[in-house]
Amino acid sequence: MATYCLTVARLQLALGQGARRFHVAAALNAKAQVSMSRFEPSSYVNYDKLRSNIDIVRKRLNRPLTLSEKIVYGHLDDPAGQEIARGRTYLRLRPDRVAMQDATAQMAMLQFISSGLPRVAVPSTIHCDHLIEAQTGGAQDLQRAKEVNQEVYSFLASAGAKYGVGFWKPGSGIIHQIILENYAYPGVMLIGTDSHTPNGGGLGCICIGVGGADAVDVMAGIPWELKCPNVIGVKLTGALSGWTSPKDVILKVAGILTVKGGTGAIVEYHGPGVDSISCTGMATICNMGAEIGATTSVFPYNHRMKTYLEKTGRGEIATLADDNQDLLVPDSGCHYDQLIEINLSELKPHINGPFTPDLAHPVSDIGSVAEKNGWPLEVKVGLIGSCTNSSYEDMGRAASLAKQALDKGLKCKAQFTVTPGSEQIRATIERDGYAKVLRDVGGVVLANACGPCIGQWDRRDVKKGEKNTIVTSFNRNFTARNDANPATHAFVTSPEIVTALAIAGTLKFNPETDFLTAPNGEKFKLVPPTGDELPTLDFDPGQDTYQHPPPDGSGLKVDVNPQSNRLQLLEPFDRWSGKDLEDLQVLIKVKGKCTTDHISAAGPWLKFRGHLDNISNNLLIGAVNIENDAVNKIRNLLTGEFGGVPDVARYYKKHNISWVVVGDENYGEGSSREHAALEPRHLGGRAIIVKSFARIHETNLKKQGLLPLTFANPADYDKIRPDDKISIVGLKSFAPGKPLNAIIKHIDGSTETIELNHTFNETQIDWFKAGSALNRMKELQK
Repeated sequence: MATYCLTVARLQLALGQGARRFHVAAALNAKAQVSMSRFEPSSYVNYDKLRSNIDIVRKRLNRPLTLSEKIVYGHLDDPAGQEIARGRTYLRLRPDRVAMQDATAQMAMLQFISSGLPRVAVPSTIHCDHLIEAQTGGAQDLQRAKEVNQEVYSFLASAGAKYGVGFWKPGSGIIHQIILENYAYPGVMLIGTDSHTPNGGGLGCICIGVGGADAVDVMAGIPWELKCPNVIGVKLTGALSGWTSPKDVILKVAGILTVKGGTGAIVEYHGPGVDSISCTGMATICNMGAEIGATTSVFPYNHRMKTYLEKTGRGEIATLADDNQDLLVPDSGCHYDQLIEINLSELKPHINGPFTPDLAHPVSDIGSVAEKNGWPLEVKVGLIGSCTNSSYEDMGRAASLAKQALDKGLKCKAQFTVTPGSEQIRATIERDGYAKVLRDVGGVVLANACGPCIGQWDRRDVKKGEKNTIVTSFNRNFTARNDANPATHAFVTSPEIVTALAIAGTLKFNPETDFLTAPNGEKFKLVPPTGDELPTLDFDPGQDTYQHPPPDGSGLKVDVNPQSNRLQLLEPFDRWSGKDLEDLQVLIKVKGKCTTDHISAAGPWLKFRGHLDNISNNLLIGAVNIENDAVNKIRNLLTGEFGGVPDVARYYKKHNISWVVVGDENYGEGSSREHAALEPRHLGGRAIIVKSFARIHETNLKKQGLLPLTFANPADYDKIRPDDKISIVGLKSFAPGKPLNAIIKHIDGSTETIELNHTFNETQIDWFKAGSALNRMKELQK
């Protein structure tokens, strides 16, 4: 990899206003070298400051600290005065970096523009990975995306240049892989506008997925708030071997904790088994921690991380980490709120699904379970890659299986797709022959992007509504997530198992015990997969795809066409009137699971992520209406007619009727997309009342001036009818920890009063009163 000596001046220039917070001592050393041609220099955590903060907190708490506590509390804005109580208090933090993917960056940058600030206060980057649709193959799909999304890419590039944000062009790769390769390092705190930001925990970081409004706070230099997380410990013993992979660790944990078992907590892996997992394998485990609702996940610093840092051109950071290793591992005797133990030597390959990522099955059982449940046994498509599993090691292990099949004259019975995680991964697996082997076995190498994992897949082999099975190495498998077909049974597993099942073409194949038949009739078993953790010849960086922002962008203009149907500058939301919210119409009472995919669908809607009014036409179109068990079909209580959810919401807004949504458990599970909060606010929503919320979505709702409320008694969900009106009272004395009341007015004239809980603190109540967090930010600038 071409390198450049990093001078102090260049480092300070690259870090801009955030330079004061980063350690530059290593830049004085001639050994501190990074690739200046391809990416912004890695910013150094101030380990001295981290140590100082940790020492202050340790004396105050007078107890051993977990690793996650060290990094989180080490980034406190006021370590001496901050109240710290797990699961209760809100922490004011100073993250080191911000990263945004292109779908969420549009709204984040639009909000930053609305703030009126001239330049970001911390190093920040935009990554173009979400808008590339998989159709025919990498080069063709990338070129088509550049043409179709030209105005969005132009907006993001120009906004990045003006406000000091680095811009990774389309084709660079998936945001989380880019972060791991370039920006993550032990002890850093990074927030990203994507729910799988925790991927960076594989390199000893605290990386947290947030909405764009949270990112704006950090980019504006405002302390960022996070409810003090609980800590779930996962002790790993034994060692991975054979067919078992890092993915099986998180699939097992997901089966134990379920999709909401990690809510409000950081999952911290530790124990002797950690050393048997590669750095990128640890990243896989942390990445999919989002599926259990965890705030983030993290591993302790070890030699596997050091090797990865050295192989990705950051040996100087590894040296600093070595010198500060006591900060980057948990204290002996630290306390976990919950402890799970997994013996890796006994762990078997898993496959989870369909329709939810926490329905865990050993691969050995999936065939019989599928037969019993009537799930299609034929595997139509196997898909490997994604932000969760697209490392060099992943690709090598999959290629080792493909090579065995090819040597026996076999190709995949199922369709097979391969998504490299980054341009660096793509170039390296091309150079080392992995890509050719995967193509020869029947695979199609897609663009370095999210693609089918997030619904960007122009799938044509089955019709919508046709029942079928796919297996992926992705992270989520909610209904219609990958291909917009609600009848697709999607299963999540490791790249190795995906490859084996794609070769066999059936869920009934157990690669540990079953035989394949070669064209000549020979029966053979696949040998367990093997693959180098990192390339022997170092990484090939591939094409230069990074645009560094100029030192001063004040004279530049942001490219937004006022007539665009994809980009729209924002108007501020209205302030709270100072009165109780009277007679809110129930827009929809949602039945069952309601993820952010249900609230604000992705796929074809991604093109409107920068245009709030247009994307609001997908509001809750995937949610099930309890009144009729239908999706996108609700009763307009003014006309008596049924219509789509966004259509009825617009009708109510036009007639000055505010409304409320009623929902079930873990409402807003899934992606960090804040559009799921912006859309209801834009179309006249005032409150969301549910049994429980997913963390990111609850925060996003607060940021947009909505009231996320939970039933004090979950059984009160049953009291609300789809044609009710609800008044939320007690807002004049709105205060932290003080419940609100709701008066339910039934159509027959009867009423009921129920209690509603909330998690607002004083700062968040100010957001509500101002109409949004962005409005409050502007107030504070005056």
